[in-house]
Amino acid sequence: MSEINTESNNTQTFDAAQITESVEAGEQKLPKVDVSADYEASKEFSVSEIDRTSAGAEAAAAATAPKFEIPAPQEIPMPADTSGNPADFLSMAKEINPAGVPGNVTDDLVQKAIELGTPGS
Repeated sequence: MSEINTESNNTQTFDAAQITESVEAGEQKLPKVDVSADYEASKEFSVSEIDRTSAGAEAAAAATAPKFEIPAPQEIPMPADTSGNPADFLSMAKEINPAGVPGNVTDDLVQKAIELGTPGS
């Protein structure tokens, strides 16, 4: 039967192993990595050539422009009722939810329930 390699360090490539051995033997210097310089250089590639010109701004505006005309919002004056009269509020509430709608409990309905008593008695 064949053996299965169960080593946990089997992800290293042959080239990486050769470089590691060369560095340990002193034949090769460890490569230096300048992260900040690499980051600054990468910024150059993050913006395409067209985006550096006015044509890029025009293309972006055309791509993000709405396909349909959007009307400007209009402000509708809604004067507040400053009378403070509770009857005004009650009439407005009745317009929204008129009496007699199924599931609507009114004082008359409660009084009728009290007169009839509780179920089962």
